[in-house]
Amino acid sequence: MICGALGREVKEIVDRRGWDVDIYGVSALLHLYPSRIVDELREKLHRLRPDYDRLVVVYGECGMNGRLDSLLEEVGATRLAGPHCYEMYAGADRFAAIAAERPGTFFLTDWLVRNFDRAVVRGLGLDREPELRTMLFGNYGAVLYLRQVPNTRLAEKAAEIASYLELPLEIEDVGLGELEDRLAALVDG
Repeated sequence: MICGALGREVKEIVDRRGWDVDIYGVSALLHLYPSRIVDELREKLHRLRPDYDRLVVVYGECGMNGRLDSLLEEVGATRLAGPHCYEMYAGADRFAAIAAERPGTFFLTDWLVRNFDRAVVRGLGLDREPELRTMLFGNYGAVLYLRQVPNTRLAEKAAEIASYLELPLEIEDVGLGELEDRLAALVDG
């Protein structure tokens, strides 16, 4: 089971490594309603449990306040280590350093750049209530795009996002960060 925000990258890893696994996803837009993530995962994991000896969940904690790990224990599944995809992509040490040095950083990934309008602007209602932008993003000091794959179009879109948020943009090429190694430890280990 994977978060849709990691779907493209996880599928690429699975295909490249030739793993014989089935992939099921849940919408990344559930992040707009963190309390619904666990309910959605519970229903899907219980449905899948009888058909699989092993269930691996590629999902961060993502604001679920420990409820995800309780669910995984309930259904006998494991998940990738990490609080969220930003930390998975940046790597634990690099993310901790960024968070300590620049706590007011708004992070982007390739998925979030591609889906910013749908997930953030429309998802948070900024298209209907534009004054919320300052309230929601006023305490950020910069945008850091943790880029998985260099792509001129996505870099331009990230610059548009930073401009919309009225924040400076920094792009850091992180590739898959620790995502692939953590996934390999679960699948191969």
